[in-house]
Amino acid sequence: MSVLDQIAAAIGADRILTGKDAAPYGTDWTGAYTSTPLAVLRPTTTAEVSAIMQIAHATRTPVVPCAGRTGLTGATLATGALMLSVERLNQITAINPTGRTATVGAGVILSNLHDAAAAHDLIFPLTLGARGSAMIGGLLSTNAGGSNVVRYGSTRGLCLGLEVVLADGRIMNLMNALHKDNSGLDLRNLMIGAEGTLGIITAAVLKLLPKPQAYATAMVAVPSLTDALHLLHRLQDETGGGVEAFEYMPRSYIAKHRQMFPDMPPPFAQDHDVNIMIEVAATMARDAHPGPDGQVPVVTVLEDILGQMLEDGTLLDAVIAQNEAQRSQIWKRREDAGQVAFFGGHFVNTDIALPLDKLAAFEPTLTPRLRAIDPDVEEILVAHLGDGNIHHTSYISRNDPAVMQALVEAVEDVVQDLGGSFSAEHGVGVSKLDTMKRRKDPVALDAMRAIKAALDPQGILNPGKVIPPA
Repeated sequence: MSVLDQIAAAIGADRILTGKDAAPYGTDWTGAYTSTPLAVLRPTTTAEVSAIMQIAHATRTPVVPCAGRTGLTGATLATGALMLSVERLNQITAINPTGRTATVGAGVILSNLHDAAAAHDLIFPLTLGARGSAMIGGLLSTNAGGSNVVRYGSTRGLCLGLEVVLADGRIMNLMNALHKDNSGLDLRNLMIGAEGTLGIITAAVLKLLPKPQAYATAMVAVPSLTDALHLLHRLQDETGGGVEAFEYMPRSYIAKHRQMFPDMPPPFAQDHDVNIMIEVAATMARDAHPGPDGQVPVVTVLEDILGQMLEDGTLLDAVIAQNEAQRSQIWKRREDAGQVAFFGGHFVNTDIALPLDKLAAFEPTLTPRLRAIDPDVEEILVAHLGDGNIHHTSYISRNDPAVMQALVEAVEDVVQDLGGSFSAEHGVGVSKLDTMKRRKDPVALDAMRAIKAALDPQGILNPGKVIPPA
């Protein structure tokens, strides 16, 4: 029997897509990475995932897990491999309001979890532009960040328990809801961010948090990134850490956004170099309910701080959302970043993290280096400024692989000099394999290879991703 015949006998032929039915799975959201899977498998239970992996292990057949395919690094390339989609593991098994947890399958779409939590006045606070298609399994596998990391942390910090199918088909049950568990090695966090190279995440126990009762959302312009960070620290101090989003959109980003979305009004009457989206949330009634004057306290706090900074010149302009429609418009400008960055000419996209005190040095240090390589290069960036994560895109004047490679290495050099990381939240996939080899500590790479060899000795789980060969 062929591998597919064995799998069909184990889980049913209706779980298998081939030919033209499998073709859509060979392309990710960016369109930059395409492949032809041997077949697409769509199991409906963890037991079926286990059966697939037992057969794959016995036949040494590579398996590439996938979820919503919203990644940006080619992590689901599956030429000649079985692609295992978790999309049918899409049950929200339980929402526990008392324990403030959600037990979910890896195929649950992020926005569906948001809705389920909201029904209990709770939130799962991870949010990003692809929330309508991104799935929990993929978010965990890449340790996704999003716009609210500054307050809630990345996906790893929001996960309490996991269920994982290993390369040989064994099911590892780490599905507890404990906030403390010091019983040996932290296998849960080892699996999160591994991009399916160590095991296939099939279910998770996730943290839920109180739903904010009020938001204060604004666009502000400041003279410099240093002034922006002073504003961030002041807001954190005066709101008790209530800042949920603090997003940097420079002049170049605003200009390109307006080109792509001409119906969207500009954030201010005049253009500014440093534009920041701020959102502060209040979970306590005293900060969220209008007072006798009709003012919402959390909004008043934001207005007072911005007013004082306008007076002393550390703030150039400010627009505070007065209703949900205006708040949604502010958020849309930021959440369009993927479309703005990934469509238009030949480009190099990077996803880096820096210490907060080094953020202001990034652009002035990098730009001269890029222009020395390509005098006609154009740059845009957008940043989760509150946690030091910058998404930088260089648009080059010609499709020249040597120029693109030189630009990548220029970014790497600057990031390394500033004590940062070349991968913040998008993962490694295939696009950053060479960077991993050049920049990651060699002893750390050896440790990763040893762990991979121990858990997947045949190298069948998402081969060629994340960990470069020795």
